[in-house]
Order: sequence, then structure tokens, then C-alpha cells
Amino acid sequence: MKQARVGIIGFGTVGTGTIKILLNQRDLIKKRTGIDLILKKVADVDIERPREITLPREILTADAWELIKDPEIDIVVELVGGIHPAKDFIVEALRNGKHVVTANKALLAEEGNEIFIEAKKRGLQVGFEASVGGGIPIIKVMKEGLVANRMLAIYGIINGTTNFILTKMTNERMDFQDALRQAQDLGYAEADPTLDIEGIDSAHKITILASLAYGIPLSFNRVYCEGITKIAAQDIAFASEFGYKIKLLAITKILNGEIELRVHPTMIPEDYLIAKVDGVFNAIYVEGDSVGSTLYYGRGAGSMPTGSAVVADIVDIAKGCSILPLDFSEKYVIKPMEDIESMYYFRFMALDRPGVLSKISGVFGEHNISIASVIQKGRSREGDAVPLVILTHKAKEKDVLRALKKIDKLPVVAGKSIFIRVEGAEA
Repeated sequence: MKQARVGIIGFGTVGTGTIKILLNQRDLIKKRTGIDLILKKVADVDIERPREITLPREILTADAWELIKDPEIDIVVELVGGIHPAKDFIVEALRNGKHVVTANKALLAEEGNEIFIEAKKRGLQVGFEASVGGGIPIIKVMKEGLVANRMLAIYGIINGTTNFILTKMTNERMDFQDALRQAQDLGYAEADPTLDIEGIDSAHKITILASLAYGIPLSFNRVYCEGITKIAAQDIAFASEFGYKIKLLAITKILNGEIELRVHPTMIPEDYLIAKVDGVFNAIYVEGDSVGSTLYYGRGAGSMPTGSAVVADIVDIAKGCSILPLDFSEKYVIKPMEDIESMYYFRFMALDRPGVLSKISGVFGEHNISIASVIQKGRSREGDAVPLVILTHKAKEKDVLRALKKIDKLPVVAGKSIFIRVEGAEA
């Protein structure tokens, strides 16, 4: 029976899940694949802390370099996260002739071009299924299941923390801070939630998916990134009146050789399947030119779901399956955000007096923006501002920004206006 000896760097949440699966499912994997996965060594800066699983002392080490240089280890699994020393571990493992598996989306998105070039030069494999979507096998789907397709678009709810927060705000009318606090209490959000709520985690993941889809270099620094901190309960309520839900979407699509690459709160029709994905769950919609629309759903994080994806990569490498490095040969232009076209939702705080809507619609008309629907709530006391909500047909982002700059200077508009991009069928 073929054997593959594995070394794991990082005995945290994902490391623990991976180790549990390797040990508990060893016989099942042998039966299904004919390969015996042997856990040879585990490295962590703290090997004394109690874990959910106890390992023999002789396979534990506080020195990751010892593991990387061990000639008996075939596959090194990096699960420490962050950029450094994770990158140093991976590059040195490749230089020592070892295949690598990683769940590190930030490292791949920001420094992955160098890593994949190094692996390709040495004829080695880098598995990264766990870097996007946790237990959802989206990388394998795109590389294998949809290999006969040109990818047209990907829309992803790929951060469980923000999806949990928006679900609470939608279903329980919580405000943002209360929903965030509950996410932290339940362990879904970090003490510092910036990477999640500002959209950075989703930007890392869509960077990887876009490179897979279009064969372009990893381009994290070209992703437009906007988080959910400005979403208010009243925007969620107004979205519902229009028949929409608000989700943090990571979007990449291609049209006429230009690629859109963006993360931002997005209104989508509430009857779309992806709009029904709530809580900490993830969903990734992929449209191919042959297959049409497909949707992949599951747990996007957690010890066991992510560990499952890590072990799947280990098995593929051990079987000799080629996990192709990302192909950077295609020459596409990444479209500037100001050139994208979308429908838009606007919320203005406007003085309750005749002629206000005509003034705002006049500015829209000057900037080629066509109104689809309007909601104005009730009348107020003399001099008060009331919400005026407008949904538009498709318009260019740069026209929207110019129009808003002019509208916000109108004496009948109080405060800075809010806008949210809208995806889906035209209103």
C-alpha cells in the first residue's frame, strides 16, 4: 500500500480539525484510495497547551524548521495563517522538495504569485482547497468539474461573520453593533473584526477565485473593497420593500475581455437562491458558458469543515493527482471600479417640501441615470428631513459618484447620501 507522510505546521483550530480527520478517518481513506496517510510530525509554538486531541509527545515539536527539513516528510501542511513566517515556511518546504497544502487565503492572495512560480519551477504541488469556502470544494469544482467551461461570473457570500451579522440585522431588526457583539460572543467574529467587516477576507478569497477563473495573476491590490459597517437597519427595511436582501458579495465577472473584481454590500432579489443563504453559511454562484448557473453551499469556516478540505488536498497529492498551479498566462484588463455598470439604491435625507424629487431626478438625468422606483415615507414636521429612497436602472459608477457629489450640495438634502449597488434582473 502506498504511504504518504505528512507534517503539519500549526496546531490551532484548523490544525486540530485536520489532525482529527487524518487519525479518525485513516482506515476509511485507506479503503477508498489505497493510500495510508501517516501523521509524521506536528509543529506549533506552544506544544504544551491542552487540545481536543492528544498526540504522542515524539511527533510534537516547537521547531517548524525541523519539520520542514525532515527527509521523511512528503507533504508539509501550513496552517499558521498570516503572511510571515507562513510564506517562509512554504517557500523553504518547496526548496526542500516537499509538496505543500495551505488554507492561507491572505498569503496566497497577497504573495501567492511567487509561491506558485516556485512550485512550478520545482515540479511540486500546492494544494489550497481550504483557502476559499471552508468545506465547500469550490477549487476542485472550478479546476475539474467545470474545466470545460469559460467562466463568465462568480458571486460569492464567502465570509460567514458578515453574513451572520447581516442575517441578524435582517431577521431580528438588530443594529450593526449589536449583531457584531453577538457574533463575537458566539465566536464567529474576532475581538478585532476588521478583516471580516471591512470586506478584506472576502477580497482575499475572490482574488484566488478570479485567478482560477480567468488565468490572471493574483491581483489582491486591484480588488475594490467595501465592508458592511455603513449598512443601517433602515436600508435593510427599504431593500425588503423593493423585494431585495442585502448581502456582502464578492464579485468577479468578465465582459469584452475586461474583468470586474470587487467586494461590497449588494442588494439582490430576495427570491434568488443565494439571497436565502443565512447565518454563518457560505454560498458561491458560478456561471459557465456551457454549464450555465451553478451554486455551491456549505460551511465556510470551522475546524472540521476546513480540515476536511485540507485532507482532500493531501489525498490528491498523495494519489499523484496534478493540482495545477494557477496559470498566469492570460492577458486581461481589470476594469476600474468607476467604469462598472450596476443598478443602484440611494437613500437621501431630503427636506419634506414640494419639488425635492424633481431637483434630484434632474441631477440624475444630467448624469445619464434613469429612475426605476421611488419610496418616500410620510410627512414630517415643518423643516424636518425624511428618507427619500430611489432605485435606478443600470448606470455607470463614475456617473453615480458625480451625481451624488452634486446632489449632496443641494440645499434640500441634509447630510451625506447613502448608495448600495444592486445585482440581478433589471427592475
